[in-house]
Amino acid sequence: MGKPSHPRVLGDNEAKAINAIVRISPQKLNLLAQMIRGKRVERARAELQFSQKRAASIVKKVLDSAIANAEENHGLDVDSLIVAEAFVGKRMVMKRFHPRARGRAGKIEKFFSQITVIVREVEDEAPKKWRGSKRGAAKVEAGKGKAEATHTATAGAGE
Repeated sequence: MGKPSHPRVLGDNEAKAINAIVRISPQKLNLLAQMIRGKRVERARAELQFSQKRAASIVKKVLDSAIANAEENHGLDVDSLIVAEAFVGKRMVMKRFHPRARGRAGKIEKFFSQITVIVREVEDEAPKKWRGSKRGAAKVEAGKGKAEATHTATAGAGE
């Protein structure tokens, strides 16, 4: 007669890890979350390991925890994991004051935050060919190179 089980929020090919109370501002932590979002986990781990930011070790621990959860709890293949989502939320704020001149006080806010990392297992795809910038790729016609396509587009304009 225990509690009813909740349905799984994540997909069958996803795993999540959360660090609920981190004593660093959400703005600083979000810089690292943006850096790893959408990358393969081995690449994200390498970037965090060699990052100069203090919060990199915290984010790396959460990423390692998500990878371990994926492997141990859900049986996912570690080599085919990507960082599907990495987001940061606000937590409490400790408010302090610093004495200033003439009896005034300066406000000091010490921010706390929370980081969530979700990893997803994906099947390997063939690497996509890069065809230049988005603007240049729109001008390329089927079967022609970029230079030929722009030449035909400009030749018809002057007539």
